[in-house]
Amino acid sequence: MRKKLMLLMTGLMVIFILAACGSKSQEDVVNDLRSKQKDLSSYKVDAKMTLKMGTDSQVYEVEIWHKDPAYYRVNLKNPEKDQSQMILRNDQGVFVLTPALNKSFKFQSDWPQNSSQAYLYESLIKDILADKEAKFTETKGNYVFETKTRYQNNSMLPTQEIKLKKDLSPVSVKVMDPDRNALVTVEFEKVKFNAKFDKDDFDMKKNMTRAQIGMPAMAGSGEESLTVKYPALELKGAKLVDEKEISLENGERVVLTYDGKKSYTLVQEKVKAKEASTTIVEGNLVDLGFTIGAVSSHSMTWSHDGVDYMIASKNLTKEEMIEVAKSVQAEAVK
Repeated sequence: MRKKLMLLMTGLMVIFILAACGSKSQEDVVNDLRSKQKDLSSYKVDAKMTLKMGTDSQVYEVEIWHKDPAYYRVNLKNPEKDQSQMILRNDQGVFVLTPALNKSFKFQSDWPQNSSQAYLYESLIKDILADKEAKFTETKGNYVFETKTRYQNNSMLPTQEIKLKKDLSPVSVKVMDPDRNALVTVEFEKVKFNAKFDKDDFDMKKNMTRAQIGMPAMAGSGEESLTVKYPALELKGAKLVDEKEISLENGERVVLTYDGKKSYTLVQEKVKAKEASTTIVEGNLVDLGFTIGAVSSHSMTWSHDGVDYMIASKNLTKEEMIEVAKSVQAEAVK
């Protein structure tokens, strides 16, 4: 009996030792991620991104391609609204393509290095490595980090939860507001490292052409009238005092004027799709979640659902313009 008991205790000790050997510390995982970052040469990722906007949510299909040293292709699609937009980085610069309008914007930007990007794997690694106070837990099949974000308006989305598989591939990301509500959720559905690419996979013209193949003929036609949207964000010191509708030769324009200490002008313009054009944009590229915009000291521009938007103000900060822009996509309230 005593011999059996000794064998049982020995077996339990072996199990505990093996279990301890299989568990990694936060430092171990961080070092593994640092090595993964150095060895990362290319990948293809399919993901689903959900944006919570007030009581509504919007879901986007996101296709991400990356190839060293700095080639990126991020395709955002909203199947319900039949919308798509693409961020492209190649040797010529950073482009935002709007296929429905046959339009591209070129940015003088160091994107994606200047901010957190919830759908870019190497950006998540960078966030983890940068936060020396990151929280770490290990579940049955995953490593979970809670880190600070590196967004320009960090106070609005200060923290994120990053979940990784034991092989360090991404599982999900939740970007949270100060009350820990997840406003942006990215679920990674397919991840392929060491992906192969053709020579023209990051070419701007080739990607514009490919994106337009199979696109509904009415997309961006401008035949539908402009639906005016109003910012849901109510800034103290900003009151709507004027609204002007202007008929253009090939579309419509609406100018909303907000007066007060936080005065600004919001311009909305819907034009028919035209021949391919590339516009050089001043300002920093900013990810609004539902679309990509450009923000400078006194203005901000973006396109969404076939409409061009611009905010101009000498009284709003960049962060305030970004928040106003985000709220324009909420349910219109006049």
